[in-house]
Amino acid sequence: MADETQSGGGKPRTGFGVKAAIIIVLVVVVGAVVYQKQKARKEVSSQGAQAVAPRETTDPGMQAGQGMHRSETALPRLVDLGASTCIPCKMMAPILEELKKEYAGRLQVEFIDVWENPAAGQQYGIRLIPTQIFYDASGEELFRHEGFMSKEDILAQWKELGVSLTTANDPGFSRLNPLTSDTRPASSVCYMCDGDVEPRTCAALKTDKGDVFLCSPHCYFIVYSSLLDAKGVQEKVTVADWTRGKPLAAAAGVYLYGIDDSGRPTTKAFADKESALKERQASGGNILNWQMLQNKELATRCGFCDRAVYPEDAALVRAAGVYTYGCCPMCALGVAARTGKDIEVQVKDALTGELVYVKTTDGSISLLEPQTAVAWTGKKKTPDGQVVSAGCFKQAFFVNEANLKKWVEQHPSATGKMIGISQALAAKMKLTPQQISKACKIGECVPK
Repeated sequence: MADETQSGGGKPRTGFGVKAAIIIVLVVVVGAVVYQKQKARKEVSSQGAQAVAPRETTDPGMQAGQGMHRSETALPRLVDLGASTCIPCKMMAPILEELKKEYAGRLQVEFIDVWENPAAGQQYGIRLIPTQIFYDASGEELFRHEGFMSKEDILAQWKELGVSLTTANDPGFSRLNPLTSDTRPASSVCYMCDGDVEPRTCAALKTDKGDVFLCSPHCYFIVYSSLLDAKGVQEKVTVADWTRGKPLAAAAGVYLYGIDDSGRPTTKAFADKESALKERQASGGNILNWQMLQNKELATRCGFCDRAVYPEDAALVRAAGVYTYGCCPMCALGVAARTGKDIEVQVKDALTGELVYVKTTDGSISLLEPQTAVAWTGKKKTPDGQVVSAGCFKQAFFVNEANLKKWVEQHPSATGKMIGISQALAAKMKLTPQQISKACKIGECVPK
């Protein structure tokens, strides 16, 4: 007969073995459950979305993509299922509003809060929020995406699916011919900023095709930082003597460097130190030589095109925790293309000074405040009918369309067109590394 007792204790082994087996099985089962939950969390995190409770449906008619979600107006339909409190869902909200407005009559856009309407989660068979579902005009599901999806990616997906949406992301307002002609002689117009060239503050750069006139040494340094080949240029620049108004070699000048009421630097050139000291007694400031002035002027650069900037004139940009500047709003957005990082941009409304805040995620707009903000890009029509760039510093942001139109009214010589902020960013993100390396150096900023 088999021995069923332990040699030392005389207690039955059979009961102990069964209990041990049960415990081992429970441990394995619990471990498997924990592992699956952790795995699910990682998958959700990697997609930038939040999980929703799984819901099964036994009614085939309730499955998404079976023709039940037919558009009443025979339009393609985008359904975004999310919640008002999840972060990626909040990032989707302004994008959905833009699509509603810009594609009205072309596309139906619907948001469903599955926390307020839990049955929708079951009806559409979703696992994560936000989820975007693309339907054709007959109600057939074409595609679905889980997690945040940018406006540009949504439009690209419709195109990939073969659904034609008439382009509507251009608000349409434009003025390609100035209301008034600029009658100033070329020598009185700054080559860089179109400002007035004053006799006591101007600079000039000699080129093979004639002199290039600039309103100040600062605009000269912008040109200098925009040249593909700046070798020998310093010897060709002259500045006006503040006292006499006569040109003198820039490298030989003595400079009085100050700050105006807005915080922008001011520069006055003199032929000798004695004259500079005399002016300093009247207006204050610091005495610099040409090399010192150059070091200060070139110390702050645009994070996209590398041109010299004054922070007071520039857009503030934050990329991967590092602050830089954009010499214009478009270049500020270009920092995302140059660095490949998500950025945050603060730009002043060109009319009122109100802030426009832009945040990007993976090369697309994820947050825009205010949502009504628009951009003005400088364009003009040539005599042969072509639409070309109007030149540097012809770009601006505005908190709304009304401000933009008012600004255009106040600048009768301004030409350009209004575009969406997302459209402006998309144009920068399409640039190749080679194009970015030569940004703002192709023709427009190099003296001709």
